[in-house]
Amino acid sequence: MCLRLLLLLALCSAGPAAAALTLSLRGSWRIRSGNGSLELPGKVPGCVHSALFQRRLIQDPYYRFNDLKYRWITLDNWTYSKKFEIPFDISKWQQVNLVFEGIDTVANVLLNNVSVGKMDNMFRRYSFDITHVIKAVNFIELHFQSAVLYARNRSEAHTCYEVPPKCPPPVQKGECHVNFIRKEQCSFSWDWGPSFPTQGIWKDVRIEAYNICHLDYFTFSPVYDNNIQEWNLEIDSSFHVVSSKPVFGQAIVVIPELQTQRTYSIELKHGKRIVKLFVKINKNITVKTWWPHGHGNQTGYNMTVLFKLDGGLSFERSAKVSKYFKIFCEQKCISC
Repeated sequence: MCLRLLLLLALCSAGPAAAALTLSLRGSWRIRSGNGSLELPGKVPGCVHSALFQRRLIQDPYYRFNDLKYRWITLDNWTYSKKFEIPFDISKWQQVNLVFEGIDTVANVLLNNVSVGKMDNMFRRYSFDITHVIKAVNFIELHFQSAVLYARNRSEAHTCYEVPPKCPPPVQKGECHVNFIRKEQCSFSWDWGPSFPTQGIWKDVRIEAYNICHLDYFTFSPVYDNNIQEWNLEIDSSFHVVSSKPVFGQAIVVIPELQTQRTYSIELKHGKRIVKLFVKINKNITVKTWWPHGHGNQTGYNMTVLFKLDGGLSFERSAKVSKYFKIFCEQKCISC
Protein backbone atom coordinates (compact mmCIF):
# COMPACT_ATOMS: atom_id res chain seq x y z
CA MET A 1 0.00 0.00 0.00
CA CYS A 2 1.50 3.27 -1.09
CA LEU A 3 0.29 6.29 0.88
CA ARG A 4 1.51 9.69 -0.27
CA LEU A 5 1.94 12.36 2.41
CA LEU A 6 2.03 15.93 1.16
CA LEU A 7 2.65 19.29 2.78
CA LEU A 8 0.07 21.86 1.75
CA LEU A 9 0.83 25.50 1.07
CA ALA A 10 -0.23 26.34 4.62
CA LEU A 11 2.85 26.01 6.83
CA CYS A 12 3.18 27.73 10.18
CA SER A 13 6.35 28.82 11.97
CA ALA A 14 4.68 28.00 15.30
CA GLY A 15 5.63 24.34 14.87
CA PRO A 16 4.28 21.04 13.49
CA ALA A 17 0.98 21.32 15.38
CA ALA A 18 -0.03 24.33 13.27
CA ALA A 19 0.83 22.94 9.85
CA ALA A 20 -1.68 21.44 7.43
CA LEU A 21 -1.14 17.96 6.06
CA THR A 22 -2.91 15.83 3.47
CA LEU A 23 -2.92 12.10 2.90
CA SER A 24 -3.92 10.96 -0.58
CA LEU A 25 -6.27 7.97 -0.87
CA ARG A 26 -5.76 7.62 -4.60
CA GLY A 27 -4.55 4.32 -6.00
CA SER A 28 -5.74 0.79 -5.36
CA TRP A 29 -9.20 0.12 -3.89
CA ARG A 30 -11.44 -2.95 -3.74
CA ILE A 31 -14.70 -3.00 -5.72
CA ARG A 32 -17.58 -5.34 -4.86
CA SER A 33 -20.90 -6.01 -6.59
CA GLY A 34 -24.20 -5.64 -4.77
CA ASN A 35 -24.63 -9.31 -3.85
CA GLY A 36 -20.90 -9.88 -3.27
CA SER A 37 -20.54 -12.40 -6.10
CA LEU A 38 -17.93 -10.27 -7.84
CA GLU A 39 -14.95 -8.56 -6.20
CA LEU A 40 -11.92 -7.04 -7.89
CA PRO A 41 -9.24 -4.37 -7.49
CA GLY A 42 -9.83 -0.97 -9.05
CA LYS A 43 -7.95 2.28 -9.48
CA VAL A 44 -9.01 5.64 -8.06
CA PRO A 45 -9.73 7.89 -9.86
CA GLY A 46 -11.77 5.50 -11.95
CA CYS A 47 -15.11 3.74 -12.35
CA VAL A 48 -16.55 0.23 -12.21
CA HIS A 49 -16.63 -0.13 -15.99
CA SER A 50 -12.94 0.72 -16.34
CA ALA A 51 -11.99 -1.65 -13.51
CA LEU A 52 -13.91 -4.54 -15.08
CA PHE A 53 -12.36 -3.83 -18.47
CA GLN A 54 -8.81 -3.62 -17.06
CA ARG A 55 -9.28 -7.02 -15.38
CA ARG A 56 -10.63 -8.42 -18.69
CA LEU A 57 -13.94 -9.29 -17.07
CA ILE A 58 -15.75 -7.43 -19.84
CA GLN A 59 -14.87 -6.62 -23.45
CA ASP A 60 -14.55 -3.13 -24.90
CA PRO A 61 -17.78 -1.41 -23.77
CA TYR A 62 -17.80 0.74 -26.94
CA TYR A 63 -17.75 -2.24 -29.32
CA ARG A 64 -20.98 -2.79 -31.28
CA PHE A 65 -23.90 -3.39 -28.87
CA ASN A 66 -21.90 -3.87 -25.68
CA ASP A 67 -23.66 -0.87 -24.15
CA LEU A 68 -26.78 -3.07 -23.97
CA LYS A 69 -24.86 -6.22 -23.06
CA TYR A 70 -23.28 -4.54 -20.05
CA ARG A 71 -26.34 -2.68 -18.82
CA TRP A 72 -26.31 -4.94 -15.75
CA ILE A 73 -23.26 -3.04 -14.46
CA THR A 74 -25.26 0.17 -14.37
CA LEU A 75 -28.23 -1.40 -12.58
CA ASP A 76 -26.16 -2.89 -9.75
CA ASN A 77 -25.21 -1.15 -6.50
CA TRP A 78 -21.41 -1.31 -6.13
CA THR A 79 -19.16 -0.81 -3.11
CA TYR A 80 -15.67 0.73 -3.04
CA SER A 81 -13.49 -0.07 -0.01
CA LYS A 82 -9.95 0.55 1.20
CA LYS A 83 -7.84 -0.05 4.29
CA PHE A 84 -5.32 2.66 5.12
CA GLU A 85 -3.06 3.88 7.91
CA ILE A 86 -2.46 7.42 9.16
CA PRO A 87 1.31 8.12 9.26
CA PHE A 88 1.04 10.99 11.76
CA ASP A 89 -0.23 11.58 15.30
CA ILE A 90 -3.95 12.33 14.95
CA SER A 91 -4.19 13.83 18.44
CA LYS A 92 -2.10 16.85 17.38
CA TRP A 93 -4.73 18.05 14.91
CA GLN A 94 -7.79 20.10 15.77
CA GLN A 95 -9.63 19.19 12.57
CA VAL A 96 -9.47 16.16 10.27
CA ASN A 97 -11.61 16.02 7.12
CA LEU A 98 -12.34 13.45 4.45
CA VAL A 99 -12.45 15.27 1.11
CA PHE A 100 -13.91 14.06 -2.19
CA GLU A 101 -13.31 16.29 -5.20
CA GLY A 102 -15.68 14.23 -7.37
CA ILE A 103 -18.01 11.26 -6.74
CA ASP A 104 -20.03 9.55 -9.47
CA THR A 105 -22.68 9.95 -8.18
CA VAL A 106 -24.93 8.67 -5.36
CA ALA A 107 -23.08 7.15 -2.41
CA ASN A 108 -23.05 6.73 1.37
CA VAL A 109 -19.62 6.98 3.04
CA LEU A 110 -18.68 4.83 6.02
CA LEU A 111 -15.43 5.17 7.94
CA ASN A 112 -14.72 2.44 10.48
CA ASN A 113 -18.38 1.36 10.19
CA VAL A 114 -19.62 4.87 11.01
CA SER A 115 -21.66 6.77 8.41
CA VAL A 116 -19.91 10.12 7.91
CA GLY A 117 -21.81 11.52 4.93
CA LYS A 118 -23.94 11.09 1.83
CA MET A 119 -23.34 12.34 -1.71
CA ASP A 120 -25.68 12.77 -4.67
CA ASN A 121 -24.00 15.32 -6.94
CA MET A 122 -21.25 14.49 -9.43
CA PHE A 123 -20.27 18.11 -9.96
CA ARG A 124 -19.47 19.31 -6.44
CA ARG A 125 -16.80 18.86 -3.81
CA TYR A 126 -17.67 17.09 -0.54
CA SER A 127 -15.85 17.48 2.78
CA PHE A 128 -16.81 15.47 5.89
CA ASP A 129 -15.64 15.98 9.46
CA ILE A 130 -13.98 12.74 10.63
CA THR A 131 -12.04 14.20 13.58
CA HIS A 132 -13.68 11.86 16.10
CA VAL A 133 -13.90 8.83 13.79
CA ILE A 134 -10.40 8.59 12.32
CA LYS A 135 -7.94 6.10 13.87
CA ALA A 136 -4.36 4.98 13.27
CA VAL A 137 -5.66 2.14 11.07
CA ASN A 138 -8.89 2.73 9.13
CA PHE A 139 -11.36 1.06 6.81
CA ILE A 140 -13.39 3.19 4.41
CA GLU A 141 -16.40 2.08 2.35
CA LEU A 142 -18.45 3.87 -0.28
CA HIS A 143 -21.83 2.25 -0.91
CA PHE A 144 -22.99 3.41 -4.33
CA GLN A 145 -26.57 3.36 -5.57
CA SER A 146 -27.38 2.77 -9.22
CA ALA A 147 -27.79 6.18 -10.85
CA VAL A 148 -30.52 4.77 -13.09
CA LEU A 149 -32.56 3.40 -10.18
CA TYR A 150 -31.97 6.56 -8.13
CA ALA A 151 -33.23 8.77 -10.96
CA ARG A 152 -36.25 6.51 -11.46
CA ASN A 153 -37.14 6.65 -7.76
CA ARG A 154 -36.82 10.43 -7.70
CA SER A 155 -39.05 10.69 -10.74
CA GLU A 156 -41.73 8.47 -9.21
CA ALA A 157 -41.64 10.54 -6.01
CA HIS A 158 -42.19 13.74 -8.00
CA THR A 159 -45.96 13.82 -8.54
CA CYS A 160 -46.60 17.55 -8.97
CA TYR A 161 -46.02 17.69 -12.71
CA GLU A 162 -44.15 15.85 -15.46
CA VAL A 163 -40.57 16.92 -16.09
CA PRO A 164 -39.71 16.48 -19.77
CA PRO A 165 -38.08 14.73 -21.42
CA LYS A 166 -39.04 11.57 -19.58
CA CYS A 167 -36.87 9.30 -21.74
CA PRO A 168 -34.42 9.72 -24.62
CA PRO A 169 -35.46 8.80 -28.18
CA PRO A 170 -35.80 5.00 -28.58
CA VAL A 171 -33.00 4.89 -31.16
CA GLN A 172 -30.49 5.93 -28.46
CA LYS A 173 -31.37 2.90 -26.28
CA GLY A 174 -30.65 5.07 -23.25
CA GLU A 175 -31.92 5.45 -19.71
CA CYS A 176 -34.82 7.57 -18.49
CA HIS A 177 -35.20 10.39 -15.94
CA VAL A 178 -31.70 11.82 -16.33
CA ASN A 179 -33.06 15.24 -15.30
CA PHE A 180 -33.67 13.91 -11.78
CA ILE A 181 -30.00 13.38 -10.97
CA ARG A 182 -27.00 15.71 -10.78
CA LYS A 183 -24.87 13.60 -13.08
CA GLU A 184 -23.24 13.97 -16.49
CA GLN A 185 -26.35 14.01 -18.67
CA CYS A 186 -24.80 12.29 -21.68
CA SER A 187 -23.99 9.22 -19.53
CA PHE A 188 -27.67 8.22 -19.86
CA SER A 189 -27.12 8.34 -23.69
CA TRP A 190 -26.99 11.14 -26.24
CA ASP A 191 -27.46 11.41 -29.97
CA TRP A 192 -23.71 10.90 -30.43
CA GLY A 193 -22.94 8.34 -27.71
CA PRO A 194 -24.18 5.19 -25.93
CA SER A 195 -25.54 4.91 -22.40
CA PHE A 196 -22.96 4.27 -19.67
CA PRO A 197 -24.22 5.64 -16.31
CA THR A 198 -21.00 4.89 -14.44
CA GLN A 199 -20.30 4.54 -10.72
CA GLY A 200 -17.00 5.39 -9.06
CA ILE A 201 -14.61 7.96 -7.64
CA TRP A 202 -13.77 10.12 -10.63
CA LYS A 203 -11.60 12.77 -8.93
CA ASP A 204 -9.17 13.09 -6.04
CA VAL A 205 -9.94 11.78 -2.55
CA ARG A 206 -7.81 12.65 0.49
CA ILE A 207 -7.54 13.18 4.24
CA GLU A 208 -6.89 16.77 5.38
CA ALA A 209 -5.63 17.63 8.87
CA TYR A 210 -5.11 21.18 10.11
CA ASN A 211 -5.03 23.55 13.08
CA ILE A 212 -6.18 27.17 13.59
CA CYS A 213 -7.80 27.61 10.15
CA HIS A 214 -7.79 26.30 6.62
CA LEU A 215 -8.46 27.80 3.19
CA ASP A 216 -10.98 25.46 1.58
CA TYR A 217 -11.23 27.17 -1.80
CA PHE A 218 -11.34 30.52 -3.54
CA THR A 219 -13.15 31.74 -6.63
CA PHE A 220 -12.96 34.93 -8.63
CA SER A 221 -14.88 36.75 -11.33
CA PRO A 222 -13.92 39.74 -13.50
CA VAL A 223 -16.61 42.43 -13.53
CA TYR A 224 -16.85 45.36 -15.92
CA ASP A 225 -18.60 48.54 -14.80
CA ASN A 226 -19.98 50.00 -18.01
CA ASN A 227 -20.97 53.29 -16.35
CA ILE A 228 -17.43 54.29 -15.43
CA GLN A 229 -15.75 51.93 -17.95
CA GLU A 230 -13.67 50.19 -15.32
CA TRP A 231 -12.64 46.59 -14.69
CA ASN A 232 -12.87 45.10 -11.20
CA LEU A 233 -12.28 41.68 -9.72
CA GLU A 234 -14.51 39.96 -7.16
CA ILE A 235 -12.77 37.28 -5.06
CA ASP A 236 -14.53 34.93 -2.64
CA SER A 237 -12.40 32.82 -0.28
CA SER A 238 -13.87 30.15 1.99
CA PHE A 239 -12.13 29.48 5.31
CA HIS A 240 -12.81 26.98 8.08
CA VAL A 241 -11.65 28.45 11.39
CA VAL A 242 -11.19 25.90 14.20
CA SER A 243 -9.51 28.34 16.57
CA SER A 244 -11.80 29.56 19.36
CA LYS A 245 -10.23 33.01 19.07
CA PRO A 246 -10.51 35.30 16.02
CA VAL A 247 -7.65 35.07 13.53
CA PHE A 248 -6.38 38.37 12.15
CA GLY A 249 -4.23 39.07 9.14
CA GLN A 250 -3.92 40.52 5.67
CA ALA A 251 -4.96 39.52 2.17
CA ILE A 252 -2.62 40.68 -0.59
CA VAL A 253 -3.75 40.53 -4.23
CA VAL A 254 -1.12 41.03 -6.94
CA ILE A 255 -1.65 41.15 -10.73
CA PRO A 256 1.77 42.28 -12.06
CA GLU A 257 0.86 42.74 -15.75
CA LEU A 258 -1.97 45.08 -14.78
CA GLN A 259 0.23 46.92 -12.25
CA THR A 260 -2.34 46.14 -9.59
CA GLN A 261 -1.58 45.34 -5.95
CA ARG A 262 -4.12 45.64 -3.16
CA THR A 263 -3.85 44.86 0.57
CA TYR A 264 -6.85 44.18 2.83
CA SER A 265 -7.15 43.65 6.58
CA ILE A 266 -9.21 40.58 7.47
CA GLU A 267 -10.65 38.99 10.60
CA LEU A 268 -11.68 35.34 10.69
CA LYS A 269 -14.02 34.22 13.46
CA HIS A 270 -14.70 30.64 14.52
CA GLY A 271 -16.62 28.51 12.01
CA LYS A 272 -17.12 28.65 8.25
CA ARG A 273 -16.25 32.10 6.94
CA ILE A 274 -16.33 33.73 3.51
CA VAL A 275 -13.86 36.54 2.81
CA LYS A 276 -15.03 38.80 -0.01
CA LEU A 277 -12.48 41.03 -1.74
CA PHE A 278 -13.31 43.69 -4.30
CA VAL A 279 -10.21 44.51 -6.34
CA LYS A 280 -10.10 47.67 -8.43
CA ILE A 281 -7.92 47.25 -11.50
CA ASN A 282 -5.46 50.04 -12.30
CA LYS A 283 -7.37 52.40 -14.63
CA ASN A 284 -4.16 53.56 -16.28
CA ILE A 285 -3.55 50.12 -17.77
CA THR A 286 -5.45 48.96 -20.85
CA VAL A 287 -7.03 45.60 -20.18
CA LYS A 288 -6.85 43.26 -23.14
CA THR A 289 -10.02 41.23 -23.34
CA TRP A 290 -10.41 37.53 -24.01
CA TRP A 291 -11.97 36.54 -27.34
CA PRO A 292 -13.29 33.28 -28.81
CA HIS A 293 -11.04 31.43 -31.25
CA GLY A 294 -10.89 33.23 -34.56
CA HIS A 295 -12.11 36.55 -33.17
CA GLY A 296 -9.03 37.71 -31.28
CA ASN A 297 -6.47 36.76 -28.65
CA GLN A 298 -7.22 34.74 -25.51
CA THR A 299 -5.46 37.06 -23.09
CA GLY A 300 -4.96 36.06 -19.46
CA TYR A 301 -3.25 37.73 -16.50
CA ASN A 302 -1.39 35.94 -13.70
CA MET A 303 -2.80 36.67 -10.25
CA THR A 304 -1.45 35.76 -6.81
CA VAL A 305 -3.51 35.96 -3.62
CA LEU A 306 -1.57 35.73 -0.34
CA PHE A 307 -3.26 35.45 3.06
CA LYS A 308 -0.83 36.29 5.90
CA LEU A 309 -2.43 35.41 9.24
CA ASP A 310 -1.57 35.37 12.94
CA GLY A 311 1.22 33.09 14.12
CA GLY A 312 2.98 33.03 10.77
CA LEU A 313 0.21 31.05 9.09
CA SER A 314 -0.08 31.81 5.38
CA PHE A 315 -2.00 30.60 2.34
CA GLU A 316 -1.08 31.42 -1.23
CA ARG A 317 -3.08 30.72 -4.37
CA SER A 318 -2.25 31.52 -7.98
CA ALA A 319 -4.56 31.69 -10.97
CA LYS A 320 -4.86 33.12 -14.45
CA VAL A 321 -7.50 35.81 -14.76
CA SER A 322 -9.22 36.16 -18.13
CA LYS A 323 -11.11 39.33 -18.89
CA TYR A 324 -14.03 37.94 -20.83
CA PHE A 325 -15.60 40.12 -23.50
CA LYS A 326 -19.09 41.41 -22.77
CA ILE A 327 -22.02 42.15 -25.03
CA PHE A 328 -24.24 45.01 -23.91
CA CYS A 329 -27.77 44.92 -25.28
CA GLU A 330 -30.04 47.92 -25.27
CA GLN A 331 -33.49 46.87 -24.13
CA LYS A 332 -36.42 48.82 -25.48
CA CYS A 333 -39.98 48.71 -24.25
CA ILE A 334 -42.34 47.57 -26.96
CA SER A 335 -46.06 48.04 -26.40
CA CYS A 336 -48.70 46.30 -28.43
